[in-house]
Amino acid sequence: MIEIAPLREADRAGWETLARGYKAFYETEHSDARYDETWRQLIADERIHGLAARLDGRIVGIAHYLFHAQTWSADVCYLQDLFTAPEARGRGVATALIEAVADAARARGAAKYYWTTKEDNRTARALYDRIARFKGFVRYDHPL
Repeated sequence: MIEIAPLREADRAGWETLARGYKAFYETEHSDARYDETWRQLIADERIHGLAARLDGRIVGIAHYLFHAQTWSADVCYLQDLFTAPEARGRGVATALIEAVADAARARGAAKYYWTTKEDNRTARALYDRIARFKGFVRYDHPL
């Protein structure tokens, strides 16, 4: 059975293994200091929030999410990061994490819940196409 709960201090090592796996998947590197700062923010549970999925007591998935203002409605929920350990894929971990964030969004009264992924992330998109709607938007990043 998959257990979903907020990240807690004792989860640091398991979280970091998965967070680094997530960043490696997207070919993004960060310093150790950035992982430390992100962990502090997740544990503070103020601006960004984190969940862990456990199977047999071991962390096998993580989700990071936040709420932000929207011009034309109440706040919205953005699922920023979602990652499941390779050995736990296909067991409902990602779906359970997505649903747990949806519960948090409903509890907060969010008007919308959304996320992004790379166009060629076929495995994730197969799941997303089953549980959510693709509304045709494409994201662009402007250099700063």
